Amino acid sequence: MPIPSEHEKPTRKTAKESALSHLQLWIIDGTLRPGEKLNDIELAEALGVSRTPIRESLQLLEVEGFVKMLPGKATQVTEVDPETINDLLPPLAALQALSAELAVPHLTKETLEELEQTNEEFAQAVHRKDDYSALRLDENFHQIIVDIAANPYIHSMVASLQKHVRRLFFLNSIILTEKSIDEHREIIQMMKEGNAEAVSKVMRENWLRAIEEFRSFKKE
Repeated sequence: MPIPSEHEKPTRKTAKESALSHLQLWIIDGTLRPGEKLNDIELAEALGVSRTPIRESLQLLEVEGFVKMLPGKATQVTEVDPETINDLLPPLAALQALSAELAVPHLTKETLEELEQTNEEFAQAVHRKDDYSALRLDENFHQIIVDIAANPYIHSMVASLQKHVRRLFFLNSIILTEKSIDEHREIIQMMKEGNAEAVSKVMRENWLRAIEEFRSFKKE
């Protein structure tokens, strides 16, 4: 049987990796609500794995701050404090700004087109008020730039912070606005011009502005 020589190899996950991925997603998107008690037997049955990978996943999620394990009692999803946005976004803004600056020398026509296409899809989601898709596409836009920067330490730290920001935004029904679309376009333009200093500044402002918008949203 002829097998193509050029094809994407399937990624095989261990039971623990699969369980961790599912549980983390359910906590971030609110399927598992803050304060909800977790039963490892029920989770194992739902995911079709044994209790061991569930327990190992819960231990990792506790380290990440998504669950709290009470010895001899219960394991429950952590609560979300809206004020943590003041701790999450400034370091994330700094890392994203640095990523944008580092990415400029490595830009290609293809990556610029990918950024433009992603922002166009983001704009469409914002205009049709599809908030979930808008948040996902906004994250995709910024992740493209982090990937171009190709710094493994930045990549790791951004991924860790981004999980908590995503959860905070999803659970508080944060709505991204037209301003984000314009800032994305400005970021792309500054990258095309090779202006690393300017794109870093705009990127930082793009993230820090979310703090004020978040506060305004909570007051309404």
